[in-house]
Amino acid sequence: MSRMQLAFANGKAFIAFLTCGDPDLETTAAAVRAAVENGADLIELGIPFSDPTAEGPVIQGANLRALSGGMTTDRVFAMVRELRRDVSIPLVFMTYANVVFSYGAARFMAACQEIGIDGLILPDLPFEEKDEFLPLCRQHGVDLISLVAPTSENRIAMIAEEAEGSLYIVSSLGVTGTRSEIRTDLASIVAVARQHTNIPCAIGFGISTPEQAVRMAALADGVIVGSAIVKLLERYGKDAPAYIGAYVREMKDALR
Repeated sequence: MSRMQLAFANGKAFIAFLTCGDPDLETTAAAVRAAVENGADLIELGIPFSDPTAEGPVIQGANLRALSGGMTTDRVFAMVRELRRDVSIPLVFMTYANVVFSYGAARFMAACQEIGIDGLILPDLPFEEKDEFLPLCRQHGVDLISLVAPTSENRIAMIAEEAEGSLYIVSSLGVTGTRSEIRTDLASIVAVARQHTNIPCAIGFGISTPEQAVRMAALADGVIVGSAIVKLLERYGKDAPAYIGAYVREMKDALR
């Protein structure tokens, strides 16, 4: 079992996403700790990128604010190194292939191992091109997390068979963002995935309420929430960690 899978060892997992450096790294670190203290099982940390193609306006805005504030990959690494003094749950980076390329893939993965990053999500990396990074990920003990989208169809089995760490199931077509309804036939997608892998499946994109989280968790092993948390950061700024802690507690309690 990879360390990342430990996030799913105690019932349905709640996975929180934050964009690093929005509004600043001190607030990001405080928000991570508030989420962990209130029941988050895994944290996805977004490394800002200037063209985050998978993101809706909420997380795009967070990327731009972080970059405008001088955020860099090295500063994110330094924050995670500090977090690892007291945060033991799995941590995953979510960013874009160009961020890794521009930093130097080997150097990036070595840094991930050194600071204690458990997984990496690259939403713009086609499954067929994952070997560009997979050997380096394995060399440094970082799970390269695969995504399955509603359009994956005949590729679901193939992706699931080779998935590592966990499988990220995208709930809806389009970009990230809260949604009032999720209409995708996720039960069928999860069923196919489960036939071809034993690793946990988590559903993300569009989940924002406890009711949605419960419905998604009935199908999968965990739920991923991003835009709803980033909205709290946008609204409350440096005061957001307390609100994020309360939100995570409400969502985690609903999953128990």
